[in-house]
Amino acid sequence: MFTGIIETLGKVTDLQQDQGNLHITIESGISHELKIDQSVAHNGVCLTVIALADGLHVVTAIEETLNKTNLSHLKVGEPVNLERCMQMNARLDGHIVQGHVDQTATCIGFKELDGSWEYTFEYDAAIGNVTVEKGSICINGISLTVVNSNAHSFSVAIIPYTFEHTNLHNVREGSVVNLEFDIIGKYVARLMQR
Repeated sequence: MFTGIIETLGKVTDLQQDQGNLHITIESGISHELKIDQSVAHNGVCLTVIALADGLHVVTAIEETLNKTNLSHLKVGEPVNLERCMQMNARLDGHIVQGHVDQTATCIGFKELDGSWEYTFEYDAAIGNVTVEKGSICINGISLTVVNSNAHSFSVAIIPYTFEHTNLHNVREGSVVNLEFDIIGKYVARLMQR
């Protein structure tokens, strides 16, 4: 379980294809604190730490994960949003995030405003996921609030701190991001289909 509050940015230092799997090596300020078998969200994808080295950790994304997330687009040198799992005695500053990406979306709009940024994303609504204005959405592991919600798209407004401390500063029109829709909204949508 995660909160969507990014702890730090990591940097991809190596990518190794192994049959249908991708072994991803990340350098970060928290890698030395991690343990083998620990769950860490990478761009919102919950992955298990399988190896550790000097300031580095390695995780594996299987074919299923690569098909449903933007991890297959990673390149060496790119930043990755990192969050360790939630501690049960800590404040829930974002919202309840499982680390299970529902689908990807494409950035179709990027505006620099007076001291903030607005992003618009388009997604395949046929899958059954929905957003609501002022509801929560998780983009690349970041807990954000929806400011405009349409049938196939939504917008979010980004404060300077989030822009500077996450990989959103690299997202522009055409970029593919991971989406995890609000867990409560997903249950309500499923119940409404019955």
